[in-house]
Amino acid sequence: MSEKRKITKGVVHEQVCLKAFNSWRIGGKAERLYWPIDLADLQRFVATLPSDEPITWLGLGSNVLIRDGGIKGTVIITQGALSELTMTPGAQLYAQAGVSCAQAARFAARHDVVNGEFLAGIPGTMGGALFMNAGAFGGETWPVVVKVETLNRQGEIQQRLPESFEIAYRHTAGLAQDEWFVSATLQLTEGDGKASLAKIKSLLAKRAETQPAGEPSCGSVFQNPPGDFAARLIESLALKGHRVGGIEVSPKHANFMINCADANATDTEQLIQHVQHRVREAYGITLQPEVKFVGESV
Repeated sequence: MSEKRKITKGVVHEQVCLKAFNSWRIGGKAERLYWPIDLADLQRFVATLPSDEPITWLGLGSNVLIRDGGIKGTVIITQGALSELTMTPGAQLYAQAGVSCAQAARFAARHDVVNGEFLAGIPGTMGGALFMNAGAFGGETWPVVVKVETLNRQGEIQQRLPESFEIAYRHTAGLAQDEWFVSATLQLTEGDGKASLAKIKSLLAKRAETQPAGEPSCGSVFQNPPGDFAARLIESLALKGHRVGGIEVSPKHANFMINCADANATDTEQLIQHVQHRVREAYGITLQPEVKFVGESV
């Protein structure tokens, strides 16, 4: 039985292995872990935490490398908890932070709302998509956002508009310290839902042809440098299949790294650094990680 199946919502759990809570299946333990029942429960819980308690948020656990020493403080799981998803008048989609982006895309299409198809290609939740301005298939998150809700240490919800943030490629700035995204309202367009679902299916089929879908990875490891592609640079150096311990550069797509043999975070960081070194040495380009590093090294 995985650690995830042992977790009771609304209860603080101690020393929980986080491998089951991230898509790389890598990492140490959470000192404490909380999986809220819903947003109201989360508000109450956060307000009870000491002001200096570190808080780390995980949705689907994509785009994150959890180090082998684990995470101090409290880890909060949003996926399956902050799960409200509704359509409002004028083709506006309200999605809480724990809703997967793929679920949001399909939900919109089933309500005859289009232009959210790109979300289906983002392997994470809406909270993570907001935090890093995630994108796929030529679309990005923030251009369709009309407002967000954030949560603070006191358990209070605040509404904020996109213009109060600084948005860039795979980057969002403007959250206050101890402020976190808990929902977004997206402005989409009324249209042909069946055509939208067909487009989503086609886009995902094309992605499956070129990316290692279904294998334990974090998604794209590196940001694309201006005017180029990280995968092209890595592949040009014959690094596909290069391996450190149980982690390897995907033979299918060079900007993915696959946990192929019970990999650990130490080996994964070494492989990331090796790829960065080789690309910098060959091209003078320092690839910037898209993946976020959290937790303690051993």
